[in-house]
Amino acid sequence: MFQIKTFNAIAPEGLERFDQENYQINKKNDPDGIILRSQKLHDYDFSASVLAVARAGAGTNNIPVKKCTENGIVVFNTPGANANAVKELVIASLLLAVRPMVKGIGWIQQLSGSDVDEQAEAKKAQFAGTELEGKKLGVVGLGAIGAMVANDAYRLGMEVTGYDPYVSVDTAWSISRRVRRSQDLKEVLTNCDFITIHVPLNDQTHHLISEKELSQMKPTAQLLNFARGEIVDTDAVLKAINKNQLAGFTTDFAEEKLLHNEKITVLPHLGASTAEAEVNCAKMAARGLKRFLETGIIKRSVNFPTVEMAFDSPYRITVINQNVPNMLGVIASEIAALEVNIDNMVNRGKDDYAYTLVDISEKDPEKISAITEKLNQIAGIIRVRVIKHQEGEF
Repeated sequence: MFQIKTFNAIAPEGLERFDQENYQINKKNDPDGIILRSQKLHDYDFSASVLAVARAGAGTNNIPVKKCTENGIVVFNTPGANANAVKELVIASLLLAVRPMVKGIGWIQQLSGSDVDEQAEAKKAQFAGTELEGKKLGVVGLGAIGAMVANDAYRLGMEVTGYDPYVSVDTAWSISRRVRRSQDLKEVLTNCDFITIHVPLNDQTHHLISEKELSQMKPTAQLLNFARGEIVDTDAVLKAINKNQLAGFTTDFAEEKLLHNEKITVLPHLGASTAEAEVNCAKMAARGLKRFLETGIIKRSVNFPTVEMAFDSPYRITVINQNVPNMLGVIASEIAALEVNIDNMVNRGKDDYAYTLVDISEKDPEKISAITEKLNQIAGIIRVRVIKHQEGEF
């Protein structure tokens, strides 16, 4: 029986994937898996029982990923599950940036009299805007969200340039041929009327947009940030706006200093706040966590490599270890020394760590226990699991 602990409100459609025959949710204090949304776990005391953490969302900056990796805890996320929700908000924000609809709606509510229509016609010029068609949009980061924004902005008639030196092959195939690719961030910043940011937050992207980058933008340009707040240096943004070096800033991340500025639009972190996105993220997170607990397969992990292998043998042994030479040979030798045949085996490494799946036909519990004991004694091995084969869908 697997124990699952949840933080935040996880959509029931996701939790329903944990069948009651094999799972209990929030029943014990020593869970096998954790599923969460925005709860910060940096001060959380992980028990030795925790095998994996699944984030129902793309960003994992609320999870101590390095600490989890060192302790053999696999961290999953759900890239793309909320992409459509964020994309729609970005497109809406682009429209609001050129058409002062909100101001117009607020103004007309103050009118009165039987000639409201005439008053509106007489004063509507104050809310005249411009059109997106023909304007240049720079999309920084061409992951699931950035690719969708680029494609839809092109369909609106914008000239779109994308910048992402790390774009994946799968994403590249999904981007319209009409979206121009640039290998230089400066080129994008210099030439575009709108810049929208869609990169993950890490050491390389912290304050990716700061004074230097803002100085390269047109004074008529507008910046949008729906990725993570820390990617944009908001002090630098305020300075640029006050000096009329930036026409506008839209962000989904609230800071007090950004409020009450007519050139800045602050949203209350609405990017993935749709019923559909919450359900999609919960389903994907639960599916990935369930698959890992029951088969050892890793997909969509931020700290371990993708490792998949058909599970047809009676037992599977999973090994998390430091990525050092000949570790695979040592694992195989220790299993062979106990006169156990290996049916199938796969190993993948990622940075300083590696993950191995070993399928065996052995059913003797004493031999299987001996394998676990032997492997745990090897220097550099962090965690060993034994999984019994069972039928199921993921």
